[in-house]
Amino acid sequence: MKQSTSSWLLAVVLLSIVLPAAAWSNHALGTWQALSVVPEIQNAPSVAVESLDTFVSAEGRGLEQLLRQEEQWARTHVAFYPPRPDALAFHPGSSPAQQRQRFLGALRINPDAKLSLFLQTKPGAELNGQSALPWTEVTTLRRETSARRNIFLRLREGDRVALSDVVASASDEPDYGLDIGLWEDSGTLYGKRYGFGKLPFGNPALEFSSQAPFHMGFFHESAIVYKAAGFLQRTYPEYRIHLYRSLASYALRTGHPYWGWRFAGWALHYVQDLTQPYHATVLPGVSVPRMLWINTLDLLKFHAPKVRIIRLVSNRHLALENYQNCRMRAAYERHDMNDALLRAVRDTAADGNYPPYADDAARQVISSQAHAAADAADRTLERRLPAKFVSDPAYVVGETEVGLDLFVLVKTLPPTAQDDMTNLVAGLMRHFGEHSRSLVRSLLVAARS
Repeated sequence: MKQSTSSWLLAVVLLSIVLPAAAWSNHALGTWQALSVVPEIQNAPSVAVESLDTFVSAEGRGLEQLLRQEEQWARTHVAFYPPRPDALAFHPGSSPAQQRQRFLGALRINPDAKLSLFLQTKPGAELNGQSALPWTEVTTLRRETSARRNIFLRLREGDRVALSDVVASASDEPDYGLDIGLWEDSGTLYGKRYGFGKLPFGNPALEFSSQAPFHMGFFHESAIVYKAAGFLQRTYPEYRIHLYRSLASYALRTGHPYWGWRFAGWALHYVQDLTQPYHATVLPGVSVPRMLWINTLDLLKFHAPKVRIIRLVSNRHLALENYQNCRMRAAYERHDMNDALLRAVRDTAADGNYPPYADDAARQVISSQAHAAADAADRTLERRLPAKFVSDPAYVVGETEVGLDLFVLVKTLPPTAQDDMTNLVAGLMRHFGEHSRSLVRSLLVAARS
């Protein structure tokens, strides 16, 4: 088969992929643990809650300069970066509401994002008379969101809150609609203004699908994959991480600790996403020759193999997330901080093996590590979970059965299966913790300087 034909065939299958856009379900569960072993975070004084309007109004001139520098950095360092239209550059002035919209436009995030003043509570924690905030006031999503299972507290400007709770709560926030509808074909007015172009892959009609290119980083595929499917290179977690890390550093330096650590949580989210193998590899467990063969069959109108492989990869992705979320949530509810996954996130033994956090860490370290683990993770899920969840294309994880809890189910399996699932997810959560602490420590250094 000629290479050009092979490339075209491969592009067909990859372009049709609709992958789950969430990596880890409820990032806060991991962030609390990752930062519980950072003394500077745990021993820090509480911070005063501040509205976004107050922060932007106070720092308008500085933010104008910072965001101009960020745009230049992205144009220089982010491969395939779609430049922000000049009309969206942030300029201070006018009313707080107008400044807020200009700021969100300069960040190119969903202008309808809630950005409420809130904290997420740990599962099993008592509210002690504190005012709960409905989940609908935290996220713009209505169907594909895990937020409806979480308990949120309403905050008011001036309230004092623990720094660790600010970071942990914010680390789940990018899954609350910040990156929804940003593409030219998303059917939103702001998507047409933002300049990102058309959705590189996935289905623009699906609500959650539109955030995927910001939460995935396919940086380590084979040359033939990139030749066939250049659109896979249009993923932008590096852009988001650098933008929010820079905002965090700026806010900390200028006396706005609440927003400094909230922006830090946003940056952490994308770092943590890249520790998920299914966010760093387009089709774990599927070789390029196999992709080509599947698409040859598809062109001959044998569509079942393509439908099957896409469904199985999606199901394994979702099964991994379900097991992680259900197990960690159950550990919190039991107040069992000795659970293997929670211990793994707190494990600092390998922290010193990494260089200090740098701008290329997302590509060269974090996603590379997850990509290297992807095929083995896929094999473990295929071997150790019951076949209907990982090998039956008629079954859809998250839809076929409401309330699926794979942690409870795995506890009924033979000990070897339980151990393999524990080892798989604990290993991934260990990296989650290591890279989370690396970024946070870099901000602590910046704050001191």
